[in-house]
Amino acid sequence: MKATFVKSISKILFLSSLFLSCSSDLDFDQTKDLKLQPVFVANLAYFNVPATQLVNDGSLAVYPDVTEFDAFKEKFFRDNLVKTELDFEIENTIIRAFRIDLLLLDANDEVLETDSYNVPAFSGTSNIIKFPTEVFEGPRLDLLKRTTKLGFLVTMAPGPPLDQNSVGNLKFKSGATVYMVIE
Repeated sequence: MKATFVKSISKILFLSSLFLSCSSDLDFDQTKDLKLQPVFVANLAYFNVPATQLVNDGSLAVYPDVTEFDAFKEKFFRDNLVKTELDFEIENTIIRAFRIDLLLLDANDEVLETDSYNVPAFSGTSNIIKFPTEVFEGPRLDLLKRTTKLGFLVTMAPGPPLDQNSVGNLKFKSGATVYMVIE
């Protein structure tokens, strides 16, 4: 009976200790020191143009395209953005060289910046080119924030004529890494 009594007391003491806790004063002002630094990665632009859409007589040819770009329309995003990195990869399997100009345009279709990428003609081996990362910080980031449209100007260098039977593609891929600071 004495052992049963001791076991019962032990159980009661153990269970009652589960209901004890320590507490301290909560300082909700600590949230004022909160600083979030999210990083987002997203696709920016992509196109894949077959040689059959670039038919010409072998002379210089220019193919323009403009796309709406509303990434900076949200004030929260513009205000908290601190850095953007753009990465570009181009694959050419066409027997002609190209230059791709990326145009950053504002709401009035004024060119804010032009970045050019030279692409050699396909020679039978892998022709994937990864260009150095374009970093937008400070004044250059302010320019990017004013961008409302992306323009692409694909210029085909002189070379062998292309026709409906020409093979190959010109592929353009780009991505953005966006750094924000939210306080």
